[in-house]
Amino acid sequence: MAGEVSGIAGTLHSPSEACIRPLQARENHLYHCQRLPFRPGCSFGKRISSNGSRLKAKSLFSIHSFSSLLAYSKWAHARTSFGGAVDYRRCNNPRSLTEDSNIMASKAESGELSTDESDAGVVVLVIGGGGREHALCYALQRSSSCDAVFCAPGNAGIADSGDATCISDLDIHNSSAVISFCQRWGVGLVVVGPESPLVAGLVNDLVKAGIPTFGPSSEAAALEGSKDFMKKLCDKYGIPTAKYQTFTNASDAKNYIEKQGAPIVVKADGLASGKGVVVAETLEEAYGAVDSMLVKGNFGSAGRQIVVEEFLEGEEASFFALVDGENALPLASAQDHKRVGEGDTGPNTGGMGAYSSAPILTKELESLVMKSIILPTVKGMEAEGCRFVGVLYAGLIIDSKSGLPKLLEYNVRFGDPECQVLMVRLESDLVQILLAACKGQLSGVTLDWSKDSALVVVLASKGYPGDYKRGTIIKNLQEAEVAASKVKIFHAGTALDSHGNMVAMGGRVLGVTAMGSDIAEAQERAYQVVNEIIWPEGFCRRDIGWRAVSRLPVAK
Repeated sequence: MAGEVSGIAGTLHSPSEACIRPLQARENHLYHCQRLPFRPGCSFGKRISSNGSRLKAKSLFSIHSFSSLLAYSKWAHARTSFGGAVDYRRCNNPRSLTEDSNIMASKAESGELSTDESDAGVVVLVIGGGGREHALCYALQRSSSCDAVFCAPGNAGIADSGDATCISDLDIHNSSAVISFCQRWGVGLVVVGPESPLVAGLVNDLVKAGIPTFGPSSEAAALEGSKDFMKKLCDKYGIPTAKYQTFTNASDAKNYIEKQGAPIVVKADGLASGKGVVVAETLEEAYGAVDSMLVKGNFGSAGRQIVVEEFLEGEEASFFALVDGENALPLASAQDHKRVGEGDTGPNTGGMGAYSSAPILTKELESLVMKSIILPTVKGMEAEGCRFVGVLYAGLIIDSKSGLPKLLEYNVRFGDPECQVLMVRLESDLVQILLAACKGQLSGVTLDWSKDSALVVVLASKGYPGDYKRGTIIKNLQEAEVAASKVKIFHAGTALDSHGNMVAMGGRVLGVTAMGSDIAEAQERAYQVVNEIIWPEGFCRRDIGWRAVSRLPVAK
């Protein structure tokens, strides 16, 4: 691509060579500009503030030598310098760079800008590159205690939004490379988004290197990495869940299914990207799921062992809690839509939409979930020598017969797309909250949430969750995002092609997230923006939030 700039640990891009200008920056120092609101007059330490904007600088020398550094210019998206050059994607006025740097330097020298280094903030690295990670970057960079946000590998939409600096060539499965990056850039908090590096032990290695990391160890991540492990924990510590059996032999599994009857649920034991669960309506469908996993090997190592469990009738909900090893802090409620089709029909997906808050989770029910499911899990994991630090994401079903919550599954990270609706509603400093969890200091911590509701509609490539075409062009995104108020588009599977077009490179591609006074208003705003996005090869469900909307009082 024209205008490619190679940095110390990453590659940045700009639309043209003309927009790139070498600057007087010292090698191996990072200067990262992100557009964030702040209160004028506040001290930001190494974050230099002026006229309602904030320069976030991670440097190893005094701000009083600012005139010789890579400098500040008018705010534009994705403005980042790496090793002496800068990416000017969407730059409003590149020529203002030298002028503005001199102004900033002058103000720094005169004391008009705060340069109190004792108030330096935290540099954060987010691991992952989907919609969940974009939402985390968005919330982290709004934190007053955050100096800069990296995302590895990230995606084109995250970089284009200015919510983080994306490090596309940092191998997140290479612990040594991640540790080296953190040490080089003074990273003070790592947030691991996806389940794969958690199960692989990335957190173990980072913590051993002394780097504060939010996420469970590989041992604790077995709660998600093995459904059999989770079920045995439930049995041992009295956590309510569906009855089950575990199998490695297809004939044995089919015999059990025949005795239990349909409907019945067949699950791959390991990680299967949210697609390893089959809710079989007939015996034949259940037998087919068994063969797919144990005989044909369609899920690889994840399907070498399966869990067959009873089908529970009721409404599903998602429950999230931050855990510091001993204490658990519940997050706001959320509910997602797993099925690909409207009316919650068709095969399961990673999630086609979500909303928060979830009316089904009353305060009384939330209290019961904490008492009967979350806290016994935290205590049980500690007793088993698998102390859990991170997010417990409990997939629940409210049993239609008893009205009581039962645990369907655990994930050990923020859900996707539930994370999107939670992060736009969160008003607390996420950096400080996650650091408190890392330090075992969640006791006494409280969270502030917007009173507004939030709803996200996922746009996916046609064919998902099956085969789909990659590289299709998405148009009108910037115009669409401002078609309604209180809307944010999170990118999950996007990239830039050789012509600078935003293209779809995944199954789930965009998450149009809106806020409103209630779910109905959030829903209206989200679909208003969806309708402005030009992407013939994409689709979405048109009924996200229907359960919550149906519970709203009818206007007289």
